[in-house]
Amino acid sequence: MHTSAKELAAMVPPGFTLGVATAAFQIEGALDEDGRGKAGWDVFSAKPGNIVDGHSPAVACDHYHRMPQDVALMRELGIDSYRFSLSWPRIQPDGSGPVNRAGLDFYDRLLDELLASGISPMVTLYHWDTPLALDEAGGWLNRDTAYRLGEFAAIAAAAYGDRVARWVTINEPATVTTNGYALGLHSPGKADFANGLPTVHHQLLGHGLALQALRAAKVPGEIGMTNVYSPMVPNSANPLDWMSAGAMDVAQNRLYADPVLTGKYPDLVRLGKFFSSFEHPDEDMAVISQPLDFYGLNYYMPTRVAAGGGDSPVPAAMAEAMGDDLSAATPGAPLHIEPWPDTETTAYGWPVKPEYMSVALKEMSERYPNLPPVIITEGGASFEDIIVRDKSTNRSFIPDERRLRYLSDHIGTALRATAPGGEAEGVDLRGYYVWSLMDNFEWSGGYKQPFGLVHVDYETLERTPKASFYWFQELLEERRLLTAAGAAVAAAAVPEEVAPASAVAEAAGVADGGMPDGDAQPLGL
Repeated sequence: MHTSAKELAAMVPPGFTLGVATAAFQIEGALDEDGRGKAGWDVFSAKPGNIVDGHSPAVACDHYHRMPQDVALMRELGIDSYRFSLSWPRIQPDGSGPVNRAGLDFYDRLLDELLASGISPMVTLYHWDTPLALDEAGGWLNRDTAYRLGEFAAIAAAAYGDRVARWVTINEPATVTTNGYALGLHSPGKADFANGLPTVHHQLLGHGLALQALRAAKVPGEIGMTNVYSPMVPNSANPLDWMSAGAMDVAQNRLYADPVLTGKYPDLVRLGKFFSSFEHPDEDMAVISQPLDFYGLNYYMPTRVAAGGGDSPVPAAMAEAMGDDLSAATPGAPLHIEPWPDTETTAYGWPVKPEYMSVALKEMSERYPNLPPVIITEGGASFEDIIVRDKSTNRSFIPDERRLRYLSDHIGTALRATAPGGEAEGVDLRGYYVWSLMDNFEWSGGYKQPFGLVHVDYETLERTPKASFYWFQELLEERRLLTAAGAAVAAAAVPEEVAPASAVAEAAGVADGGMPDGDAQPLGL
């Protein structure tokens, strides 16, 4: 049984952010309205066979027209913060040159609505919707795209810098490279692993240039980047499986985090035969590794890795959910992903393993001694939802117990791991954003992967909060009540005299400066 909202609220430290996240292309729709330019994803999703069941993002959740209604839902939910992305082609249709005033105005209205509702904005500059003109010029294979992202960051800073509390420069560069340029599952649909490697460096450079532009504009908000992190676990005791898990860890995790947090690529990459893909001017690494105000971690699952190509790079359930069996994607691959035995999976075929959240945080802490504060910028689960309709009231209810339990278990694990005595106590964890506010266009998975706290009927576009929405609402309310009670107690406590510092320390049980060790054992490699 999951931790109750009240119990979990008692674990939330002061100042911890609880929020929800979305991305522009997945919810906005209105792809051809008010001067928006085309994105590479517009073209990719229109090609038969690229999206499950031929689903189209043309309308999505219609957030572009229903934004005030969606902010009202967030206000009802009671969140601290909303993470959303700016549609690059809506603001700058060609990815360079003039801006589109109507696009700028939409996000002006969104920011004003959020602030009027007491919701702090976290803005992602790039969440995969590359303007088509840039994609046609090579996309992230072209170094120039990094400079265009820097230019876009300057535009966003000038327009919104006074109202944004936190900025994310780029979202999940690992997914863009792997799915977009190695497997061909995402836009731009290229399946060429070796020749796609330059996209790694160019995205990281784009991050650095965007960060420079934001800092040059003196935005008051904090600045970070975000990447997905998956602990890698060998499928067996076979040394080849251990080597494969280590290689996958480098390719999925360290290839993106090391340059940002240490200023250099992993040794295995720099010594490997693909090193030429990462040759670059010396000053690039200084741009990429500028200090961050926070590091964003998207955590969904661990990965079980085995040597050899197997029948497919990923388990059949995952491939089916993405609409491609992938059997021909990487012929002769040196490794593949195995399913977890006897483990619950999401509708995407992802294993539900909340205990590995602490492994991810512990590994980050151990690898990066100067790790900045960490925010879980995405976490959530796709499950098929059952809609129950009360005939007497004609109201719908969605009892999504599995999603509710997933969130409770993962948030609780993160809080316990980073609390004093936890296995990742060295991590300064500042927040958790649920993916996602509402069901949406889940890239190649179309509309068959509902992650939302709110159900969207794609025929009527009616929004229906799920049980997980009301659970998260309860968590936020219980946290507020505890905070208010603590403040009231503190205000009422007026000591007659101040005790010596040594006596206070002794009474608190910390005179020796020690801290008890936790019982949890790390599960990492």
